Order: sequence, then structure tokens, then C-alpha cells
Amino acid sequence: MKTSSLIYSLLAIGFLLILTNGCKKDDDKNIQFNPDLSYETTTDIDGNVYRTIKIGTQTWMAENMKVTRYRNGDTIPYVTDRTEWLNLSTSAYCDYGNSTSNSTIYGKLYNWYAVADIRNIAPTGWHVASDAEWTTLTTFLGGGIVAGGKLKEKGTAHWQSPNYGATNETGFSALPGGLYLGGSFVSLGSSGNWWSCTALSSNAWGRGMHESYDEVHRYLSSLSFGFSVRCVKD
Repeated sequence: MKTSSLIYSLLAIGFLLILTNGCKKDDDKNIQFNPDLSYETTTDIDGNVYRTIKIGTQTWMAENMKVTRYRNGDTIPYVTDRTEWLNLSTSAYCDYGNSTSNSTIYGKLYNWYAVADIRNIAPTGWHVASDAEWTTLTTFLGGGIVAGGKLKEKGTAHWQSPNYGATNETGFSALPGGLYLGGSFVSLGSSGNWWSCTALSSNAWGRGMHESYDEVHRYLSSLSFGFSVRCVKD
């Protein structure tokens, strides 16, 4: 009887561990939004529904874009070949690691030509944020040196540890979607990188956040890089 009881106990413990691990995996599949804030939604031409959040005078998407078509229905080219991507001077998007599963949470990566295309990748009533609009956001939050922590998704479900300073008190829920840099996919889980629609010469302004800092970095990037995209309401 003692042996049978021990076996049943071990089986029960094993079942609970499996159940717990299964719940954690399910949690990891979901963006960790701020439960204390009220979100609204917007929908792109592909039917993807994004949560949105008001921060100061602006309303932002609280998720990275996944759209594969312009507002008029034209398809954005999906490019998986490294050499082809690097030689482009026209629009393209890809999935991190060329794996569509990565886009479920992190969204897709776009070159700047897709961001700048007059056919518009944003839903009706929205647009890709400009450099000035990103600055408005970070200024409202106390400056770029502290804004990242207020914007980053809290915890380590998607950000690598330590995800320094992350509170997501704004509800922006910034995700570490990595980037496509010189034909290589890098930094998934450790950094998030977003285009602005503002170019300067042969480069364009972007914003970056990292798991080890609570800053929002502003930098010029090659138009061929693959970055995430967030939109702001018109």
C-alpha cells in the first residue's frame, strides 16, 4: 500500500509540474500588457487586431505591426534571400529568422522603403510615427534616458533578463523583436528597434531599447535594415 501511495503521489506531482509548465508556455505566447490600463483596438487591412493606448496627447499601437499589404491592398514583397534584401531599394518585409512563428508576438521586420511608401502600411486613421513624434513621446516620459523602462513590456516572458527598469507603466508594451542587420538576424529577446518615417540623406531615424538599459536610443540607420514598426493615430 505504501508503495502504491508513493507512486500515485509522484504521478500527481508530475502531472502538476506538466500543467504548470504548460501554463507558463501559454503565458509566454501572449504579450504582457499592463492590466491596470484601458486599451482600445485598431485593425489593419489583413485583419490583424492591435491594442492601442493613449500616452499624453498621442495614441500609439501597443503591438508591433504584422501587416503584409498596403492600405490599398497591394502586397508588400516578402523577401527571405539575404542578397536580394541587401540590394533592394524598394519595399520589403521579413520574419525574424525567416520563421513566421516569430511574428506572432514580435511582429514583422520591414525595411525603410516599406515605411516610406506612399501606399501606406498603416491602418486608416493611423501613420508610421515620425522622428518628431517619437521625441514627443520620450519627452513626455521624462526624456530618452528614462523613457525605455516606462515603455518596455514588464518581466522576462519575452525580454531577456534583467530587462532593466521595465515597468510598462505607459502600456506601450515594447517588445524585443531584434533586427535584420546586414543580412543577419540579431538581438531577438535583447533589443527592440523601430523605424520612424523620417529620413536624413541616405539614412533614417530609428529608436532602440535594450534589456540592459532603461533608455530609448535615437540613431540613424541604413535604409536596408529590418526594423519593427509602431504607428500613431492621426
